[in-house]
Amino acid sequence: MTAGLVAAFGDQAGHCEGLDSPFMARLLRVLAKTWPTDTALATKCATFTGDIGPLGHSLPLRIASGLHALVLQDKDAVLSAVYPPNEAEDATFATTILKALYNHDAFLCDWIDNAPQTNEVRRSAVLIGAAQLLAAHFDIPFQLSELGASAGLNLMFDHFRLQIGNGYGPASDVTLTPEWRGPMPPDHSTTVAERRGVDLNPLNTKDAADALRLQAYLWADQTDRITRTRAAIALQNAQIDQDDAIAWLQQRLQSAWNARLHLIFHTVAWQYFPEAAQERGRALIEAAGAQATQNAPLAWLSYEADDQSPGAALSLRLWPGDLHINLGRADFHGRWVDWKAPPSLT
Repeated sequence: MTAGLVAAFGDQAGHCEGLDSPFMARLLRVLAKTWPTDTALATKCATFTGDIGPLGHSLPLRIASGLHALVLQDKDAVLSAVYPPNEAEDATFATTILKALYNHDAFLCDWIDNAPQTNEVRRSAVLIGAAQLLAAHFDIPFQLSELGASAGLNLMFDHFRLQIGNGYGPASDVTLTPEWRGPMPPDHSTTVAERRGVDLNPLNTKDAADALRLQAYLWADQTDRITRTRAAIALQNAQIDQDDAIAWLQQRLQSAWNARLHLIFHTVAWQYFPEAAQERGRALIEAAGAQATQNAPLAWLSYEADDQSPGAALSLRLWPGDLHINLGRADFHGRWVDWKAPPSLT
């Protein structure tokens, strides 16, 4: 095994441990120790170009999700027996994982061709909070545009329940219960007139293979995430286009949105766009913002990593007026939100 892959497994194990998944941390460390070098998968991984770690192509997560996919499909009863909610001694666990790598070599080789897509639904807590703030100010329907939407689960945030304070949104099988620090958002009804997203490789929730991939990238010991994602899959009806995000955005902004608030948003996606694409996207949004009016406002919500910690930065830009609003910070998986938004936009 290359030193790079060993380091990538270790780095990802640390991330998973920090995100409350001891099973994933254990699995990744076992993979680092027992990784075979005589499989097609090992050869493919050894020749993989680019950054293979958590901040790049995430090879460890691709491999781990392939194993989880086998469990979800009941393809390997022996492997399933060492996965949650079952327990296994260390020696049994390591031996079983190694056998699975050999027995399902071809499947895993094909599986890792596609990048991770998790659609973390708990991030919608921030979207709901921001939408409440915007709806209370403008009181007009939303037009939603999500960049890097994957399967588009978070485009359905108005169908989710945010259970903080007295609660926001309808009763729903998708109920979000983050640790909410700071003031409550205003409570105002929200209406979404139109919703649409874009992704280079969108997943179709109505397709069994795509739905499997969404669930496989969740972590086997976090059953609440799996249950929540399955409920969100059942609700998803937004259109997701396959395209370059910035080219799509340019076309999207060329169409008028009279009597609607156009909300552009992205959650842990923009940071993966090339720098040139970010610059083009920013220029497009700012140019459209310069033309926005009170009857056709434009908002840009960002939920992305920055050079600070913990979690991701939450920022909102709003036109007309080009207001810059700090919404606070949130955990990458939406477990907590540190809300710093003002009580109103007036």
